[in-house]
Amino acid sequence: MEVRFLADLDVERARARAEEFEVRDGSGEVAAGTVEELLAREDVDIVVNLMIPAAHAEVDRRILEAGKHVWSEKPIAMASQEARELLALADEKGLRLACAPDTMLGPGIQTALRAVASGEIGDVLTGSFVFQTGGPESWHPSPEFLFTHGAGPLFDMGPYDVSAAVRLFGPVARVMAVSSTARDTRVIGSGPKAGTGFPVDVPTHHAALLTFASGASAQAVFSFQSALPRIGEIEVSGIEGSIALPDPNMFAGDSTLWAFPEGLAAPETRTLPVPEVPFARGAGVVDLARSLRDGVPEQASGAMAAHVLDVLIAIHDAAAEGRIVDVDPAGFTAPEPLPEDWDPTVATL
Repeated sequence: MEVRFLADLDVERARARAEEFEVRDGSGEVAAGTVEELLAREDVDIVVNLMIPAAHAEVDRRILEAGKHVWSEKPIAMASQEARELLALADEKGLRLACAPDTMLGPGIQTALRAVASGEIGDVLTGSFVFQTGGPESWHPSPEFLFTHGAGPLFDMGPYDVSAAVRLFGPVARVMAVSSTARDTRVIGSGPKAGTGFPVDVPTHHAALLTFASGASAQAVFSFQSALPRIGEIEVSGIEGSIALPDPNMFAGDSTLWAFPEGLAAPETRTLPVPEVPFARGAGVVDLARSLRDGVPEQASGAMAAHVLDVLIAIHDAAAEGRIVDVDPAGFTAPEPLPEDWDPTVATL
């Protein structure tokens, strides 16, 4: 794969990045410019969309209409209907639409998925997913967008945990939730804008109960208002044991498994060995390119991203409206775990 062009609303910013990473055209000129220039290029097959959340769907649509495959940052859209329309457009044009997070493809989560799929804890019954911090404004130099519509802890960090949840349990069928907002304003803690206040437009804490189509259930917490950080804590219990998974926002990390040996009351504990990580961020884009070439489904599909979005919206609506929200699981099937030696960077030609 080659990076052919960088585009941004701020063209000078795109040019600076292209210069930094030596992205140049055939004549040696810096290959950067506007989104329109990018979409007009005939030598670009896949466009990686890293715009702010509110712009994901519109930019994805423009990319597809230009005849190019898409790797989108999460969430895939702001509304379920937008996501469905994008999937339909991609299908109509014979294009692929894939979406972050690609951390699900790392050996950390995949090692745990293989253990669960092989029956090491028996049929899965319940789960717990927790992400809680005081919020990103203490370290992020421009955190305002993380507290606007389409972000907050639910839509910014929720895709990691919910993506892991649906890979473990399958599609979600029903959601209950509550939410709260600790403060109406926050103060930037670092960078040139340190000390500047900004408004909070979304809830900064969601607690949800998810019921899956399989009958299993899980509790989930997404919070930017906890002084006690608990980042990426996932626990899954089955009939024969439990497993604690690594942070779904990372590619690596150990899993710990507790299993009830036959005839013994006390569970045995062991750490699952995780192979060295040969890849990191960007693995999903590489997998998309390889999948296109090989004619096989990509691992981080738009269909999965659309279902994850449905779940996130259901959590939001259940909390905002004080009701149980049903989720349509149609169109989504949890993918099988990847083989232990899977590596999207290995040359196969």
